[in-house]
Amino acid sequence: MWRTDVADVIIDGLECRCTCPACPEQYEVFEGGEQVGYLRLRHGGFCAEVPDCGGEQVYYTEDQNGDGQFEDSERARFLQNAVDAIRQSMNSEPVSAATTADG
Repeated sequence: MWRTDVADVIIDGLECRCTCPACPEQYEVFEGGEQVGYLRLRHGGFCAEVPDCGGEQVYYTEDQNGDGQFEDSERARFLQNAVDAIRQSMNSEPVSAATTADG
């Protein structure tokens, strides 16, 4: 049976707001008032994209048991992994910004 009461959570200072609890289970991720990520579990694949839906995929796995919704016992672990990947992408300098004026 699908849960309809999936709560918003804060992980390492990032707020994961559940926008849909199942099929897909998805979250918009914010730091302060700015969206920095999007998480989605559907058809057996869980991904994190930055800064929002359709952005760069920074995390993907099919290791969870849930298909369109996480099992309660696995949700925290996979959300943590996704937030870690979002944080890592936030802390890395884009290639274009790393290029000097000299080329």
